[in-house]
Amino acid sequence: MTTTPPQFDYIIVGGGTAGLAVASHLSKDETVRVLVIEAGADHSGDPLVSMPGGLVGQFGNPEYDWNFRTVPQEHLNGRLIPHPRGCGLGGCSSINFMMWLHPSRASLDAWAKLGNPGWGYDDLAPYPHDFSSNGNGPVQVSFSEGYTEPFNQAWMETFANLGHKLTADPRTGKAIGAFQSPASIDPKDHTRSSATTAYLGPKVRQRSSLAVMTDATVKRILFERDDTSGSLVAKGVVVDLQSKDGGVEETTIPVNFEVILSAGALQSPQILELSGIGQKDLLASHGIEVLVDNSGVGERLQDHAISTQCYEVRDDVPSGDTARDPAVLGQLMELYRTTNGDGPLGQSNIATAYMPMVGGDGALVSPSEKKALLDTHLLGTGEGGGRIPSAPLLHRAARRADGPVPPPLNYATVLTCLNHPASRGSVHIVSPDIRDKPTVDPRYMSHPLDLEVMARHVQFVEKIVAAEPLRSSLKPQGARIPPDLVAGSVENAKEIVRRRLISIMHPTGSCAMLPREKGGVVDHELRVYGTRNVRVVDASVFPLQPLGNTQSVVYAVAERAANMIKNGRLVVI
Repeated sequence: MTTTPPQFDYIIVGGGTAGLAVASHLSKDETVRVLVIEAGADHSGDPLVSMPGGLVGQFGNPEYDWNFRTVPQEHLNGRLIPHPRGCGLGGCSSINFMMWLHPSRASLDAWAKLGNPGWGYDDLAPYPHDFSSNGNGPVQVSFSEGYTEPFNQAWMETFANLGHKLTADPRTGKAIGAFQSPASIDPKDHTRSSATTAYLGPKVRQRSSLAVMTDATVKRILFERDDTSGSLVAKGVVVDLQSKDGGVEETTIPVNFEVILSAGALQSPQILELSGIGQKDLLASHGIEVLVDNSGVGERLQDHAISTQCYEVRDDVPSGDTARDPAVLGQLMELYRTTNGDGPLGQSNIATAYMPMVGGDGALVSPSEKKALLDTHLLGTGEGGGRIPSAPLLHRAARRADGPVPPPLNYATVLTCLNHPASRGSVHIVSPDIRDKPTVDPRYMSHPLDLEVMARHVQFVEKIVAAEPLRSSLKPQGARIPPDLVAGSVENAKEIVRRRLISIMHPTGSCAMLPREKGGVVDHELRVYGTRNVRVVDASVFPLQPLGNTQSVVYAVAERAANMIKNGRLVVI
């Protein structure tokens, strides 16, 4: 734990993907003092974090994972859905699947059209890796050697044989077809490239302008009200510190310039509510003084959800399931340790495909059919009426997606992802105690369009696995999960979604960057409405879910926000 001086210019709440990027940039100025406060530990050098294949050992482990779960999901047969979130420096960049996919121009330009000037595709593209070229940013991005392995090759060829050969560079956000996904893995030593390694390297840690406090939980922001403007001015944060004897000590850390919330889409709204900013009735019910009545806090929660279908592979086809054998896993770990990261534990071999809306038979839906479908489900709903959802994302991982698999069966999993969900959920406090996790309710599939689109693509998966050469990688009449249901009809496919849908860990939108009258929590400079010097910088500000994985967009938002904060310092104060 870093010893803190009495006061800081900037306090960043959350040392995760966004928080460390902001801290690294702000602390380049040696005249300011920047403090990062992270509730988790510093896992630097921990093999479960640094070794790409170690991620499966983090999920469910409270040392690395906040272990959120949703409330029972009405449209998923009442299931509670696990929602892993990174706990520790690096946040979710230290626990995610490392996929590095770029957003589409349309998905980001929509942000600007919603009333956020300066937040379109061209505004964000240069940060930190040019979306069209991968650039030379601090996060290391590479392709694993596994793109040549048989199953991945079969994946690419099958899509081509079905008439969906890759049409463009996937980095443009316009591609249709199958491709190998790059990942945030350093190719020099096959280690995870996270916010910690990219933005908090040894030289950055030595800066006198930066302090990092771990095992410390921010309970709330302390405010005073400006008598002239009526705005709230953050004066500091109240923090619980873990002592060496296991106890907890509360302290207040003052701030000169700004408090920057980067606690993520589930915990940034929690901290705002505990600080008196949120829905009036909710705060009052927990005895919290209402400082800013804003019904948008914690609302508009969106998430990329995936539906999983597993198929038994032939005995001679490699599968990640073989690593459940302790002897095999031990050999793979030894290979990784002794060969500078060689072997599957140093790679991310997820093959991907972008597809437009399809019918159950695999045929592309015509523009007139698509319009009719959207008109039926979107117009007049008041939730983005007429917005065209982008292609669901299909990708393949040679391991089971979830749930027990009885040995000795080995599976390949096809995951269907809904890129632009129409469903909206919420995340809210349940008490005035920061230790009580908020309720997480993404309301998956609550919008009928989401279930309709997902079901069509779940049907299409049956066409993919029945086509060559992918079919030859699977065991004839082999086992499948779910074992008793084939997506031969839309209704069967919908039931598969209800049974098999899980989170892909991309929550966004709960502190949306929108005009206040449209339910916004922060303005286009990311300042919390009603405050003078509090900003939110993380995925919670996304007004709409972008195409693909959110990792690259979070970094882009953080870097642009850091420039905005530096350039506006004199105005803010």
